Amino acid sequence: MSICHCWPIPLLRRLRYYRHHLLSRAARPSMAPRTKTRERIVQTSLELFNQQGERSVTTNHIAAHMDISPGNLYYHFANKQVIIAELFREYELLVGSVLTLPADRPPTMEDKRDYFLAIIDAMWRYRFLHRDLEHLLTSDAELAARYRRFSYRCLMQAMTLYRGFIKAGILKMDESQIEWTSLNTWIVLTSWVRFLCTNRENSTRVNDEAIRRGVYQVLMLESSFVAPQAREAFDALCATFHASLPKILE
Repeated sequence: MSICHCWPIPLLRRLRYYRHHLLSRAARPSMAPRTKTRERIVQTSLELFNQQGERSVTTNHIAAHMDISPGNLYYHFANKQVIIAELFREYELLVGSVLTLPADRPPTMEDKRDYFLAIIDAMWRYRFLHRDLEHLLTSDAELAARYRRFSYRCLMQAMTLYRGFIKAGILKMDESQIEWTSLNTWIVLTSWVRFLCTNRENSTRVNDEAIRRGVYQVLMLESSFVAPQAREAFDALCATFHASLPKILE
């Protein structure tokens, strides 16, 4: 599942860069076999965790799916928790890479669209993390601490983004509104994949419209704060993300 086909070229290049370096290193012919196997383990684990749920997948399942011995897997990863930690590291870097304001200009409505699309796409790609989050954090105290730091950092970055949109004349909010809107946005986005996975009859095949509706829900949180001069562009943005409830649950 991917929605990156609708991203503009600069953001798409940025996401492709990070995916290439974080997710596809196994494909490099110059890499030693040891590294290739390690990356294959990581990506196979991601696939199985997303499809079957992390609790249903053991290291033996991963090894069997790859047609390698369990000993070969343990040579690279001592246990499943280490694999999960590596996947979280990739996810953390991917999300962090897109939550930044443009360095040389004010942010635009197109930037707002791109931020949401990139985050939703990353959350869908690593959907097992949010779908099984409570279990994962309960099972690994170190991962729980990392996630709390990551979540707090994302909230701070979201507040910075909102301040940027206020300065650009797109939104009108005070500091209190920035804070609670950032928090509600994070709650909606991190819960959206879980909502789809638990409310759709076929949770393994989610269409673009269902993913995009999560962005629409966040935009509705912002609607009352839109500056008059940005209203037309904001409403047009909302229209591109709207999908009926029956459609997203089919």
